[in-house]
Amino acid sequence: MSRDLALLPKAHLHLHFTGSMRISTLAELATLHGIRLPAALLDADPLHVPADERGWFRFQRLYDAARACVRGEADMRRIVAEAAEDDAREGSGRLEIQVDPTSYAPFVGGLTPALEIVLDAAREASATTGVDIGVIVAASRMRHPLEARTLARLAATHAGDGPGQVVGFGLSNDERRGETPEFAAAFAIARRAGLASVPHGGELLGPAHVEDVVAHLRPDRIGHGVRSAEDPRVLERVVEEGVALEVCPASNVSLGVYATAADVPLRALVDAGATVALGADDPLLFLSRLVDQYAIARDVHGFTDDELAELARSSIRASRAADDVRARLLVGVDAWLAS
Repeated sequence: MSRDLALLPKAHLHLHFTGSMRISTLAELATLHGIRLPAALLDADPLHVPADERGWFRFQRLYDAARACVRGEADMRRIVAEAAEDDAREGSGRLEIQVDPTSYAPFVGGLTPALEIVLDAAREASATTGVDIGVIVAASRMRHPLEARTLARLAATHAGDGPGQVVGFGLSNDERRGETPEFAAAFAIARRAGLASVPHGGELLGPAHVEDVVAHLRPDRIGHGVRSAEDPRVLERVVEEGVALEVCPASNVSLGVYATAADVPLRALVDAGATVALGADDPLLFLSRLVDQYAIARDVHGFTDDELAELARSSIRASRAADDVRARLLVGVDAWLAS
């Protein structure tokens, strides 16, 4: 009999703030604020779009519609609390949730209050659920690189490795927008503050984009990075430089990068020696949570329980959790295997 994946201790390193919402919460917030939502956000079917600009536009339109329902401090605190509760049910002992405070700043008095609300809610949720929560501040490729520097400076003032502190700086949104080198200054600010460099890359675009991100943003982890499997030289560089890959199989299929979960090169990445941390990305749209990604590894890619345990260890080691948290979770992985 297979061991229960929800009992396997793990770290969740790729989860977006708005995208973490429960559908029921989104529906309640829309009603509360008098917002009419697209039907696709409330149905029981995961998003499925082609991997082109039209597909991304549809994804972004739905994501923006969901984000528009987050209108104040209470909404923001609820999202963090529920994300922690959901992760706790799935055996996640460490969550690094990613947020761009720009979208919520108009409702709470500015960028600083928006980030501090998320940090305070993360501290409360950590205490309530037992899930150790760090926050990643993410800039957008859709906005000017100077805005990324502003966010990096804000992130730096709240840097730390304890619950409810900023642990990393990211770069998200459409990989085809913006010039990667222009964001290097923002990442330099974050690195000087001791923050992890965790930009997105190599999902919509191929291995050349991964190499561009590695060269200019010096990542500790890359959000996705799956397309590095298409070029052995690029994948070798990722492995040699110790860059972890936050792989989100369900997301890759929903966004049309791969036709099926079997096409996601999870096995190839692991066999090449890459550090892989599975993540759910945006469960609100993809209707697939963290344990579902481990189930894909087991049921679709044939990972044994020993291999699944190693995926969990990789996620823990790639996290920015404090040493004692990592040690506790790693002991838990060993206990799961021994059960």
